[in-house]
Amino acid sequence: MTIRGTIGGHRGTKIYGRLDCPSALRAIANGGYVKHRVFFADEAEAVTAGYRPCAVCMPQRYLAWKARKTRVDAER
Repeated sequence: MTIRGTIGGHRGTKIYGRLDCPSALRAIANGGYVKHRVFFADEAEAVTAGYRPCAVCMPQRYLAWKARKTRVDAER
C-alpha cells in the first residue's frame, strides 16, 4: 500500500497545498497538473523540499512565506 500524504505539490511551480485546493482541482479537471503532482507527508517535508505554500488554499501561510522572502531579499 502506498500512502500519498496529506499535502500535494506541483514539481514545476514548486508550490504545495491542501489536497482539496480549488486551484489544483480546477487544473486537474482541465487535464493538467497530474503528471507534475507530488505528495508530501506534511508541510515540513514540502518546505524542506523547497516548495512554497499555495496562495489559494493556504493564504495565511503564503503571506508569512512572502514576508520572510521579501525580508531575506531586502537583506541581500
